[in-house]
Amino acid sequence: MMMAGLRERKKEQTRQRIAEVALRLFAERGYDAVTVAEVAEAAGVAKVTLFSYFPSKECLALDGVEQDMARVVTGRLPGQTPLAALREHYRSMAAQELGEPDVAALTARVGVVSASPALMSALHQSYARQRHELAAALSPRTRGTTGADCVTPGLVASLVAAQITASVTTLQEAFFQRLATGTPLAQASRRLAEDVEVAFDLLEHGATAHEPEDRA
Repeated sequence: MMMAGLRERKKEQTRQRIAEVALRLFAERGYDAVTVAEVAEAAGVAKVTLFSYFPSKECLALDGVEQDMARVVTGRLPGQTPLAALREHYRSMAAQELGEPDVAALTARVGVVSASPALMSALHQSYARQRHELAAALSPRTRGTTGADCVTPGLVASLVAAQITASVTTLQEAFFQRLATGTPLAQASRRLAEDVEVAFDLLEHGATAHEPEDRA
């Protein structure tokens, strides 16, 4: 048991070292100018070892950016709705305490991704994949909710997944933008927590949840 725990910690340390080295090289020289072999050499591991942690160069750059919303939905508590589970998940994320090194790394990663058309394309593909996975996780929950026989099976789940994915992506982009433009971490996190509530209120109750009062 103890040896297994040590092995897992060592693997996590190796993974973290590879990720940190890759981000540093990408930030210094640009994503396209760095090869996987150079990352492996700088991290002190074999190329095959690197690929055992990160299946592709794109995965190195996008590490920590992708969201596993489908896992949150399938792993929710008994009786908890998918939206409630996702709201709680993103509430917790907004409340996480990040140190300055974490913020610096996050800002650097956003800069690397934003500067590379290849990575931006990969990121959009990742969003599409997450949307499809989330739709599959939602399918049992949303089946038959419209009561319309003409609705294509899975359409409701796909539409709901698209709304959730777009909302989460918008939250993520707004948070990254604040950090990139110098907003203090505490303030950016506070705004993110507020945005999470707004986003999930809209998802649960529709556009009327935050409509301004009619002053006429």
